[in-house]
Amino acid sequence: MIEQINNLLPQTQCGQCGFKGCRPYAEAIAAGDADINQCPPGGDEGILALAQLLNVSPKLLNPAFGEHKPKSIAFIIEKDCIGCTKCIAACPVDAILGAAKFMHTVITAECTGCELCIAPCPVDCVVMQPLPDALSEAEKTARAQLAKQRYEARNLRKQQEEAENAERAKQKRAALLNKLKSAG
Repeated sequence: MIEQINNLLPQTQCGQCGFKGCRPYAEAIAAGDADINQCPPGGDEGILALAQLLNVSPKLLNPAFGEHKPKSIAFIIEKDCIGCTKCIAACPVDAILGAAKFMHTVITAECTGCELCIAPCPVDCVVMQPLPDALSEAEKTARAQLAKQRYEARNLRKQQEEAENAERAKQKRAALLNKLKSAG
């Protein structure tokens, strides 16, 4: 059931629903800990799909979580970018390219429009732009699946980095203890 719910969500990974991504929100819906009307990017269409899947009555989008807006993507005003990398760290789908102290850019085909890159930018060079054309259902589904894959890959990479960092710290502690034992 969780996977079915997750597949109906827009995969923006924005957190507006109060959860750290679409899958945690899907898990909360399945557990009865969240309502079906907490996803502004999904809007009425998403709420209706969830209601049909769960055989419950549709509801209006809960305004406490935001309002539905037309699909948009991030754009970096490159001449203003200082290369701080804060937008890169904030992007849940790794749709921003760049390096420290160099200009960054958004891979528009991979941007979910989550807006998470806006707030951390110290020079306000990230703006949202509407998608130029309306997407077909097949295109929406394909973009959502790509975003889901990129989000999962990013989370896996971050977990591996954390495990590697913890192992390095453990090895450093052990080496330090051995050094102290040898000296003492």
